[in-house]
Order: sequence, then C-alpha cells, then structure tokens
Amino acid sequence: MRKIILFLILTLAFLLRFWNLDSYPALNADEAAIGYNAYSLIQTGHDEHGNFWPIHFQSFNDYKPGLYFYMVLPFVKVLGLNESAVRIPGALLGVGTVLLVYLLSNKLFSKEKFGIWNLGFGIFASFMLAISPWHIHFSRGGWEVNVATFLIVLGLWLFLKWSNKESHPEFISGSALLKQVQHDKYLFFSSLVFVLSLYTYHAARIIVPLLGLGILFIYRESVKKNLKNFLLAGLIGLVAILPLVKDFTKSDVASRAAGVGLFADPGPLSRINEQRGEHGDFTSFPAIVLHNKALNHTLAFLKNWSEHFHGEFLFLSGDLIQRNRVPEMGEMYLQDFILLIVGIAAMVKWLKRKEIQLVLLWLLVAPTAAALTFQSPHALRAQNMVIPLMIISAAGMVKIVEWLNGLSKYYLKLFGYLIIGLFIIWNFARYEHMYYLHMAKEYPFSSQYGVKELVTYVGENQNKYEKIIVTDRYDQPYILFLFYLKYSPEKFQRDHILTPRDKFGFSTVRNFDKYVFKSVEWDVDQPKNPNSLIIGTDEEIPDEANIVKEIYGSNGYKYFQIVAN
Repeated sequence: MRKIILFLILTLAFLLRFWNLDSYPALNADEAAIGYNAYSLIQTGHDEHGNFWPIHFQSFNDYKPGLYFYMVLPFVKVLGLNESAVRIPGALLGVGTVLLVYLLSNKLFSKEKFGIWNLGFGIFASFMLAISPWHIHFSRGGWEVNVATFLIVLGLWLFLKWSNKESHPEFISGSALLKQVQHDKYLFFSSLVFVLSLYTYHAARIIVPLLGLGILFIYRESVKKNLKNFLLAGLIGLVAILPLVKDFTKSDVASRAAGVGLFADPGPLSRINEQRGEHGDFTSFPAIVLHNKALNHTLAFLKNWSEHFHGEFLFLSGDLIQRNRVPEMGEMYLQDFILLIVGIAAMVKWLKRKEIQLVLLWLLVAPTAAALTFQSPHALRAQNMVIPLMIISAAGMVKIVEWLNGLSKYYLKLFGYLIIGLFIIWNFARYEHMYYLHMAKEYPFSSQYGVKELVTYVGENQNKYEKIIVTDRYDQPYILFLFYLKYSPEKFQRDHILTPRDKFGFSTVRNFDKYVFKSVEWDVDQPKNPNSLIIGTDEEIPDEANIVKEIYGSNGYKYFQIVAN
C-alpha cells in the first residue's frame, strides 16, 4: 500500500513540475545564460566570454556557481538549445527531492512509532513537499538553488543511513571487514555530496558548514567512537573542495558575493551616524560603544533572519520580488500554520531524540545565508528552509490524524477527515489557479515574456536590415537573443565587450554582430540609423512611427513595438 501511495505522490510531483515546463513561465535571463553557456561549452570548450571550462561562470559578471551548467550540458547536447533542456534537470531533481524527503523522514521517524494506517511518516512529508508552493515554484525553472536543496537532503539522508546503523550494530551482519567498509561508505558519500552542494549555489556555502557543525555536535558520541572515519570523510571533503576554494580566491568571484552581502548595505552605517549625531559628543564613549558596526550589523542580521519566520511571508504574501512569488500566496499554505504549531509542539516532546534536534537545527540555520544579504526575506536564498518546515508540518498532520483516529464516534472522524481534505484541496487548487492564470498577468515583468516572440520575428527578417536596435528596458536582452538565435558562440566570443558592473553589481553586452542593446531615444536613434529595425516599448516608440509589428507575450501583455526605419 505504501509503495502505491508513494508512486501516486511522485506522479503528482512530476506532473506539477513538468506540466507546460517548456513554456510557462517564460524563460528568464539567468536561465538563458545557463543554456547558452552550456551550448558554448559544447561548441567551443569555453563559456560565452572565452573562459575554459570554468567552476564559476562569469555570465553578467555575477559569477554563477557552475554545477547546474554542467548538468544542463548533456540535455542541450541531446535536446538542442531550448527551454526544456535548461529546465528538465531542475524539475527532475525537484521530483527526486520529494522521494528523498520520503526516505529521510522515515529515517528521522520510525514508522513503528509514528506510523498511521501502516503508511509511515515519509508518506505525509513527501506529499506535503510534492504540493508545496515554495518547492514547486523553484522546481519549475533553471534555479541552481533547487539542486543545492536536493544535495543537502541527499547528504543528510546518507549520513542518517550511516548513523542509524551505527547506533544499531546488529544491522551489520557478519564480522568481515568488507561489511564495515560497505557501511562506512554512506558517511564518505555524505561528505562528498555536502561538498558537491557548495558548487551549486552561494547560499549552500553558508548553510552546509553550519549544518555540518551541528551534526558534529549532536552526534558527538558517534564522532568520538568513529574518529578515524570522520577524519577520512573530512579529508575526502577537503580534497573535493580545493578547486572551489582556489577559484573563490579570485577577486572577481569574491566581489560578487560581497556585493549582495549585508555589509554592502549602507543602511546600518547611516543609522550609526544618525545615532551618534544625536549624542552631545559623537566621539564619546557611550556613543561609540552603543552605536557601532558590530552591533548594528548584528541587529540587521537578526531582523533579516526573523523575517523569514513571519506569518505574512510564510502564509500570505511571500517574497517581495515578483519573480519569486505568486499573487496573494505565501510560501506555504494556510493549513500549514496549524500544522506547524501542532508539529512543533510534538517535536518539543521528542526533543531528546538526535533526529529531532537535527530538524530543528536545520530550520534555524536555513535562512542564515539569506539573512546575510540586504534583501530579506528572500524565498530563493532561503529555499532549503522548505524541507524542515514540511517535515514539521507532516509531524503536525500525523498527530492530528492520530487524534482523529482516537475519536469514538465514526461520524466525527469522517467529518474531521472531510474538513481537512477539503481545506487542503481548496488551498492547493487556489495556488494552481493563481500560478497559471494570474501570475504572468499580474506580474508581467516577473519573467521575460514576449522575448521569444520578438526574436522569432527578428530572426525571420534580420537580413533585410543593416542594424537592429533593441531596447534594454528588460533584463539582459543580449543573452536571450543569443539563446533563441542559437548564435555561434565562437563568433560571439570574438565579437563582444562586457561592460563594467553597474550599481547593482551586474554587467551586460551592448552589441554583437548587427545587434545593439540600449535605451531607445527615438529623436536621436531614428535619424542616425537608416535601414534599421528599432525595437522599443510603447513608451519609447511614438505613435507616428512606422510600426511594422507589435509583440505580445503569452500573457497578452504588449511588450515591444518594432519600427522599420
């Protein structure tokens, strides 16, 4: 019965992550960069800027961690350069994470103690992750964070698989050394997988070391007992991380991480000056001791960290960044509010168990990386937080179902199950409705709708014109043109210049071949560029211009007007 239900849950997870994956939402610039750089590696062995098989991809001078690029590469090789090739690896790992949460949860909670209808705790946890808005959203795109979350869950599961057998040596049958080696391999693979996650996403480089320290503390008795194995596992991790450490010493790679960090935010420093100025003597001892960088940045970090636990973020409105949110939806469902309360109450009673301590530790450290940046709360950088939250919610669901099962009146049980079921279905249906019908219309700039349609038209007509001027009103248009045109990487590497970083820390390419990407200034560009296409927004193009085509996105929004000059 469990296997059948698990199969149905995984099928549901697959459908929710793969339905219209190639067309919705529209491809964004970061995804196009991943796909085109993989295409460039296949064609030339270098990334778009001519770097040889890099660990970090320079891209928009934001130096993206490279593992997901390499995961996409075989899909681009087989399927060609398209949306599916970029997104399928992330969606597959999203489904894989649902399966891993089932396995992890059954390691965290034995089904004998918390089982219901002989289903096991993992069934509840995997189902809740399968329909989680937070997890679905970032599984349906080329989001590197989704890979990091998968690897973190895999690393924890491998460790617990080793730890559970270590706590129960009777599981290791026989006395042969080979049996022990086969058992210890889970510890070594766990170390390797954790290190691998550091190659996927910047936030993992904060979360994984903190989790690792927590594991060493919580399982300190096992560490002492198996010190040689832990040292060997650490050595394996150290060797695996050396290329990353070497690459991270490059100033350009490190500067991008610092550029979004909390210390780059001028807010705390301005507050220090304001507070000290309110003292009679701003150089006095109280002014210096009470108002300084250490204190103000600590307060800013704690504020950022705590905002990830606010009800508005979790249950009502979600992330402030439109690309990371769905209208009128939080990162979790409304029923999760109740489930979390019940689940946390249950876990407090089980707090002596190491596995419970591990889940609660993970919940506490999960938003740390996001809190160290000046954009908070941040659903993308804190996405790994969804795993402990779903596990705790599943604990709440198990306790509620156990309570309902204990009722003496059959009709009360039935009524309780009906209410819970209908509420979950209603919230889930509402999320799917808001995601597919309203998200692209209410947030028309959350992704780059209309660009594919634009490039299709331009590609069919580009030979008629000497120059094609394209507005830069929307994010990094050059990379989407490269992607959809399947422009020769070898030619592009020879024929482009990456601009200096802007105030947000990003660079771009202003022109390649006959394409120019800039803000359209009609009175200047029109007389200077005969025999050209000028592509701008309706605000940039006057009504009297020779508009030959208007480009609408799949959401019905008009994005571009094309002028034959």
